[in-house]
Amino acid sequence: MVPVTPEQDLNSLFDPRSVAVVGASASPEKWGYWLASGALAGRERRTVHLVNRRGGALDGVPFLPDLGALPDPPEHVVVAVPPPHVRAVVTEGLAAGARCFTVITSGGTDAEAERSLASLIRAHGARLLGPNCMGVVDTTSALRLSWGDFPAGEVGLISQSGNLALEIGRLLARAGQGFSRFVSLGNQRDIDATDALEALVRHEPTRAIAAYVEDFRDGRRLARALAAAHAAGKPVLLLTVGRSAASGRAAASHTGALVSARATVEAVCRDAGALLLDTAGEVVDTALCLLAARGRAAGAAPDSPPAASPPSRPVAQFSAPLKGGRPRVAVLADSGGQGALAADAFAARGLDVPALSATTTAAVAALLPPGAGCGNPVDLAGAGEADLTTYARLTRTLLTCGEADAVVLTGYFGDYATDNPAQAAHETEMARELAVAATASGRALLVHTMARDTPALTVLRQHGVPVYERIEQAAGALAHAARLHTAVLRPPPPLPRSAAHRVPDGGYETTRDLLSSYGIGFPAAEFVRTADEAAAAAHRVGFPLALKAMGLAHKTEAGGVALGLADEAALRTAFARMTAATGAARYAVEAMATPPYAVELIAGVRRDPAFGPVLMTGIGGVRAELLADTALALAPLTPDHARALLLSLRHAPLLTGWRGAPAVDLTAAATALCALSHCAAEHPELTDLEINPLLTHPGGAIALDAAAVRSP
Repeated sequence: MVPVTPEQDLNSLFDPRSVAVVGASASPEKWGYWLASGALAGRERRTVHLVNRRGGALDGVPFLPDLGALPDPPEHVVVAVPPPHVRAVVTEGLAAGARCFTVITSGGTDAEAERSLASLIRAHGARLLGPNCMGVVDTTSALRLSWGDFPAGEVGLISQSGNLALEIGRLLARAGQGFSRFVSLGNQRDIDATDALEALVRHEPTRAIAAYVEDFRDGRRLARALAAAHAAGKPVLLLTVGRSAASGRAAASHTGALVSARATVEAVCRDAGALLLDTAGEVVDTALCLLAARGRAAGAAPDSPPAASPPSRPVAQFSAPLKGGRPRVAVLADSGGQGALAADAFAARGLDVPALSATTTAAVAALLPPGAGCGNPVDLAGAGEADLTTYARLTRTLLTCGEADAVVLTGYFGDYATDNPAQAAHETEMARELAVAATASGRALLVHTMARDTPALTVLRQHGVPVYERIEQAAGALAHAARLHTAVLRPPPPLPRSAAHRVPDGGYETTRDLLSSYGIGFPAAEFVRTADEAAAAAHRVGFPLALKAMGLAHKTEAGGVALGLADEAALRTAFARMTAATGAARYAVEAMATPPYAVELIAGVRRDPAFGPVLMTGIGGVRAELLADTALALAPLTPDHARALLLSLRHAPLLTGWRGAPAVDLTAAATALCALSHCAAEHPELTDLEINPLLTHPGGAIALDAAAVRSP
């Protein structure tokens, strides 16, 4: 097999020299018709062959009986035949020299048959998209091998759901945007989400990437690709399932996906500089905001529509106003009510709606009637209706005052021509002036309006000003964009080699010894079976002490923990009571650890089927589940990353000094998290490894309990 570069590897998918559609049809009721007609739309760029053993023709192109009848080798073969015939078509295509197959139907009778098909294709140095997919579209190379409308634009889409792709496409089209590329992943037997993502990062005309993924396959490879996309200035807006048990069931039945826990995906996106969103609408709203920022910084001329393929610039460089902590938003409204609600919407999403300075307030007041609201929000109080130029003049004032990173115009603008067509030209000109002001200032301008699809709104969209029907859309999009541009990239480190020895069991004694070997401290302890052994051990360990029953998942609830035992009598009483309650055969006699100003943490690592070991830390002890204050990251961790996780907790003030208490030793806590993460990463035989609690205090950190679960 001749080695190929990543670019060459998928060229046959996105821009082949020739395409053959097997299963072509002249009937619009069949998939084969849409695939064939889509392929023919690009025949000025490439050779197109249509295959149907029953014969026929479409648009003057005759159907050939099989791939062997083609006059030249097909580079890309689209397979739309019943599943029992897929392998025969692929075998014939490989013999004819095909380099890529898009299999629309299922690739066989079961998953094993599909895997065998993929192995056959890869053994010949070719690639497979699907099976069970909706096809592929590249609007920049006139490739349209799918069903449905795919408007051209700057968004690359990767999806395991065909209908979701159509929904996103329609939302983009309404907003004046569209797709650069669309890849329907299907069952991902060969080309997977990461392959497609890497191709979109390399693709010049793609400016933003949307993805709907259910099955993450090699999650760490995907995480590295997400980080590479962010570094290249191409934001990735991800959708997945798993927020509810119902969505998990739907995904499992949809494409046989293994759904990764959403909290893990959230952590991966945070550290890779991607955005995990909840709906197709959020994806489109956020993409519009980011692409508009790109256009402003690129210096696109506001008096003409943007070019189909503008110069490649990283999106991360285009939204300089959105960098930093809390972006400042100035609200310009047609009414006091709309302005107040808009201000609340942005503030609720973590954005700052600051009061304007006296100088800016005076400049605003000079453009408004007496009594109008000149703070932030600014209330036009009818001034826009009286003179449409007021919109442009006030917007320009707010964009250039230096006190706002973004300006939001909310209300009626864009709808004047609906009620009074004589105002159409003037309103359209003001829309152009708004775009000019945004471009000149380099600041973000967002428009929320009750109008729909008017000439003025068309002008705004053409010149990179995002337009929203609801204020919460604008607020959410700007908040997401701000989060993206303040991301700190922490791509997953390589996994270490597995340790030479395997952990025999997940009991406390074994787990304690394992973690101690990685430098995690525990109180002095001895393990015993009888009350007499416990008494003897107690005198060596020293009172006061703790007695713990071994072999219980939740010792406290089962009556398997006794703390602060001051003498032998108390120990024997606790031992007898514990034996009766739990029936345990083995016990730990452990020194009490009661440092002042201590905070209990929980720290654990769970092995995710897609992402590997994932560390979780949070407020621990018996209230860990109740508080549910946790943070996750892919293991192993660096000390800086571990410290950042601790400081991201809602209850982080408890760690940094709350109400006069001294701060705990964050360095010691972070060191313990790192040790735990490395231990779990080096022991893949453990599916779970946990310390609860990890007692963190001003003088250090000490583990008070630990457990592990071995894989079956």
